Amino acid sequence: MTAPPGPIYELEVTAVGPLVSEFTAHGIWVFFHENAPSEVAEFAILHQAPPPRQPLAPGHMLEIGGERFAISAVGPVANENLANLGHLVLKANGLSEPELPGDVCVEARPLPEPSVGLTLRVWADAGEGA
Repeated sequence: MTAPPGPIYELEVTAVGPLVSEFTAHGIWVFFHENAPSEVAEFAILHQAPPPRQPLAPGHMLEIGGERFAISAVGPVANENLANLGHLVLKANGLSEPELPGDVCVEARPLPEPSVGLTLRVWADAGEGA
């Protein structure tokens, strides 16, 4: 069964913790739903998005503010964390096997600096969304 047209996941950044730029410099973004505890919010990118319409998978395309990154690996608990907590650990390391069970890996390129209002989308078909 194929997904209907459009992104399978979409979020808009509602807050950026003060430590996020340090993580960004290392190619890591940590997302949480905006009801995250304050100690987590310090290093997280917060949002209020609903769960994805289908699980994220290698081969999907992640779009960050118009810039596209191919998803290369998805850890075994990443989709469950995203659906239940709005929690996503995005690593721009190009790995085909995640280091940790919650990681979602994309191609190894610098991530843009996140800001409130930035949109992240995931497309099941790499040709969509451009």
